[in-house]
Amino acid sequence: MTLPLVAALIALALVDSTSFGTLLIPIWLLLTPGRLRPGRIAVYLATVAVFYFAVGVLLVLGADTALTALRTGSLDLPELPLRIAQLILGLLVFALSYRLEARAKRQAGQPGKIHRWRTKAMSGTGSPRSLMSLALAAAALEVATMLPYLAAIALIANANLTWPLTALTLAAYCVLMTVPALALAAARLIAHHRIDPLLQRLNDWLTKHSATAIGWAVGGIGIWLTLNAAANLISTG
Repeated sequence: MTLPLVAALIALALVDSTSFGTLLIPIWLLLTPGRLRPGRIAVYLATVAVFYFAVGVLLVLGADTALTALRTGSLDLPELPLRIAQLILGLLVFALSYRLEARAKRQAGQPGKIHRWRTKAMSGTGSPRSLMSLALAAAALEVATMLPYLAAIALIANANLTWPLTALTLAAYCVLMTVPALALAAARLIAHHRIDPLLQRLNDWLTKHSATAIGWAVGGIGIWLTLNAAANLISTG
């Protein structure tokens, strides 16, 4: 494994660490009033990391199979129908971005019941399973927008690593994604009164911009798919 590859994967993992599921929700959980229970935040982050790892393994397997087929010439797919399907998919994803952004904005001002659930889940009276369900839901919703992770998987698949090293690299990536949230949790545990104002400002900023970020992220995927398909259709037409 080369140094540029390691540096690129670290950079992508740190970008992934600032997503809705890996940073915004952990900050929201850390803002629960009262004493922090480290085990609860660990359950959430471990679930996110394991989910990302499982998705990564499946995607690397698929990418490896596709690359092998392309190299051997055994993958013979018609170009025109695929590009038309890609164009339609891109337009649908772009339209979806507006719905996701609108839904996020509508739900932004409904904290009452959710905050009561958070207090119960983080206080120890609620089941850890609810935090695991939240983590899985957040990670699943982010599958469509995990562009840094997809880029990392493409780099790993093209690096011709052995499977043990591939699995180790994916595991390290997923752990690194949780480091900022773990650092904030440790800071709140050690310096509760000093870190709370910072967490609150981070939470306010991320909450304010999360709806727009979701729209832009999903919309960007749709635009890229559409333009890429259109360019290929024009070049082959």
